[in-house]
Amino acid sequence: MNVGGPEEEAVGCPLTAVAARYLPRLSEFAFEPGLVAAVDQHAAAVRDALVPRQRRPWHDLLPQRIERVCAPQRMRREDLTDYVVGFTDVLAESDWREPVGYDFAVLRLTAVCWLIREYDLLSG
Repeated sequence: MNVGGPEEEAVGCPLTAVAARYLPRLSEFAFEPGLVAAVDQHAAAVRDALVPRQRRPWHDLLPQRIERVCAPQRMRREDLTDYVVGFTDVLAESDWREPVGYDFAVLRLTAVCWLIREYDLLSG
């Protein structure tokens, strides 16, 4: 599966290709409340897989430190890129074709776009 086409090779970042293809779907949030929930769940799954939370026993934490210590670390462009490459490779191997609506893959790629935007992964 080639989600990006020629512009992917030109820019050299799979995230750019996915963003070009699926970022416009974020505008559909205004019209599809269920879509917001579905994409949010997919974004959380990707984020949890890529950004581990720092774990500590609760008795070691002072209340003012709990939020800082348990907060997720910053999403890294390299990690999300590796995820996207693996995910799109599996889609290509299964001969996936983008449906008119939303399936698991479209929701996951739309969630990747939300993460790209949320963590500003295409700038700099």
